[in-house]
Amino acid sequence: QVRLMASLGGSVQSGGSLRLSCAASGFSHSRYCMAWFRQAPGKEREGVATIDSAGSTYYADSVKGRFTISQDNAKNTLFLQLDSLRPEDTAMYYCAADFYVRCSSTDIPKTDEYTYWGQGAQVTVSS
Repeated sequence: QVRLMASLGGSVQSGGSLRLSCAASGFSHSRYCMAWFRQAPGKEREGVATIDSAGSTYYADSVKGRFTISQDNAKNTLFLQLDSLRPEDTAMYYCAADFYVRCSSTDIPKTDEYTYWGQGAQVTVSS
C-alpha cells in the first residue's frame, strides 16, 4: 500500500527558508510523477512543482527560482526547499504521487490526476 508521510511545516519571517520532506513507501512502479501542491484558505489547491522518476522537474511560475524540488531515491523521500519565502506562500502544502500520470515540462497535472496524497504541512510566512 502506498503511503506518503509529510514532515511538519513551520513558521518563518518573510525572506526565510524552510525544507519540507515527504517519505514514500509501498511504491510498486519504477515510473512515477510526484508533486507538491499548496492550498491557502479560501483558495483552490494549486500545483507548485513536479519531479518524475528520471529527475526531471517543473515549477509553477509563482515559485520558480525560489523553490527547489528534489528526491532521494535511496531513502524514498521527496523534498521541497522553500527559499525567499513571501507572505503569499502561506498555505497548507501537500505531496502527491501517481504511477500513471506523466509529469509535464509545460504545466502541472491537475489534483484529480494524482492518486496518492500525504497529509498537509502548514507553512506560515509572516511579513
